[in-house]
Amino acid sequence: MQTVRLVEPDRRWKDTYLSFYEEWKKSQDQMVPWVISIEPYDFEGMLTFLNQQKNGIGLSEGWVKSSTYWLMDADDQIVGAVNIRHDLNEHLLNAGGHIGYGIRPSARENRYAVTMLSLALGKAKELGVSRALVVCDSDNISFKRTILRNGGTPDKDYIEEDGNRVNRFWIEL
Repeated sequence: MQTVRLVEPDRRWKDTYLSFYEEWKKSQDQMVPWVISIEPYDFEGMLTFLNQQKNGIGLSEGWVKSSTYWLMDADDQIVGAVNIRHDLNEHLLNAGGHIGYGIRPSARENRYAVTMLSLALGKAKELGVSRALVVCDSDNISFKRTILRNGGTPDKDYIEEDGNRVNRFWIEL
């Protein structure tokens, strides 16, 4: 696999981010993590919003500070995104966890997710998280494998109101 790294969102990456966003939108797959569903056409506005989220400025009620990073490959193309919540509230403790991540459709099956989660866990530790909760829907076998490959220890599942079963895993940092 190519060398990859996490980068903070920046105007330098506008073109590759727009490509990333458009590919995901065209695929009609669920956009994960949630921050990539923000339309990026006001790119400066999106960057400002992400910076405010990181610094806890103007958070909606029930939201926590979160840091977003983009996974860049050796060719400086964005292949994934990760959102790290600095703390957990009740909802995140049950079904959201500290880390949400996703790989663009054309880059899946390349083990990028395993590497991205590993890098994200390092960032979470830098943010003061000592024990990270990472979750996935019970039917998402590839996410479950990714979490387990990164040292996830299963915890009690959470059943959402619609009956969806969320597998919960703790990873010591």
